[in-house]
Amino acid sequence: MSSDDSTNAPSTGDSASSEVTSTGSTPAPVGRREAVREKAQQVHVRQSRARLVRRAAWISAAVVVVAAVAVVVGVTVGGAASKPQLSPDRADQDGFVVTSISSTGSVGSPGAAATPTPTEGEPTPSPTVTASTAAPVQIHVYVDYLSPSAREWQLANEPQLSSWVAEGAATLTYHPVTMLTAKSNGTKYSLRAASAAACVATYAPASFFQFNSDLLKRQPAVDSDGFSDKDLADIASANGTGDEPKKLRECIETEMYASWAKAATERAVAGIDGTDGLSLTGNAMVIVNGEAYQGEMTDPAEFSQFVLTSASGKSAKNATPTPTPTPSATP
Repeated sequence: MSSDDSTNAPSTGDSASSEVTSTGSTPAPVGRREAVREKAQQVHVRQSRARLVRRAAWISAAVVVVAAVAVVVGVTVGGAASKPQLSPDRADQDGFVVTSISSTGSVGSPGAAATPTPTEGEPTPSPTVTASTAAPVQIHVYVDYLSPSAREWQLANEPQLSSWVAEGAATLTYHPVTMLTAKSNGTKYSLRAASAAACVATYAPASFFQFNSDLLKRQPAVDSDGFSDKDLADIASANGTGDEPKKLRECIETEMYASWAKAATERAVAGIDGTDGLSLTGNAMVIVNGEAYQGEMTDPAEFSQFVLTSASGKSAKNATPTPTPTPSATP
């Protein structure tokens, strides 16, 4: 072989070394760094995508929750706004006139004399209001069913009240009020009881007097929970359900007239119609012919005297004066 041929012939050792460097299983340091960088970028991309997916899921869930809350609030507010403030049909100036008094129970029998006929040696009884009065006495009772004073007055005067109403000597109107709503451990008993009384006056008017009396006789203690709505419905049912017992119970248990009772109390505090500037200032108030009774709540004789005096005054005011004849001239 010539020297030119040996010079131009490729070297076997150099070729093998080149192949190992470019095609061998062990990459060069620069190639390794590129591979690591590429893999890190792929991991970063996957993590970013996962974060985006989680964030989108949280945002979607939050949107759903907010939308649900908005719907509930809208329905609640809309329902409250569209729901009418119900008022009992039988209310007369925010009160209920007693039209019937049963002879059962502890209530005095209709027609019975308010005061027994005295016998010799017995003390003179309290004055009696009779139907011979020129006009029936107007008695308005503002009653909070948690008020001890209201209970005392009712128990003391119930027999003569029932007698006066039965004889037509007086008209008796009860106005349920809610002055002690905050005095029942948060259960708002006064408000619920007043609403229940309005329900009874609406759906079972014949038993209103008995229900009113029963609530006062069984009065819970101040600062106690009071009766539940179911208990109030049971008490009403025990005194008479009228023609629509289901509606009566539903009315009581849903507190149908609670808003009306609260508003009626506020109106009474602002001023009482038919009086000379009187307003409700306590949790029990009795007004006779426009004048507030200031006597002892537990003394029926004192109240009877007050009623008789009011009746006499009203009769004098309403009496038509007899004209004095004019003497004729002597012919």
